[in-house]
Amino acid sequence: MGPGKYDDEVAVLMKSTNAALITLIVVGGEKGEGFSIQTSSPVLLKILPNMLRNMADQIENDASGI
Repeated sequence: MGPGKYDDEVAVLMKSTNAALITLIVVGGEKGEGFSIQTSSPVLLKILPNMLRNMADQIENDASGI
């Protein structure tokens, strides 16, 4: 883990949404491509990979009709 290009933006989102975990994926951003993950509960990091796999499957299914 460590500092990411978009950590400041995610910190603002964490505060404004009171979320337990935020994942930000940026494509074509002013700082380039990258991602940032912040959480107040490290336990959530264990379930995040499965959530992202499910999300990827849904995106792939949605994009198949394009």
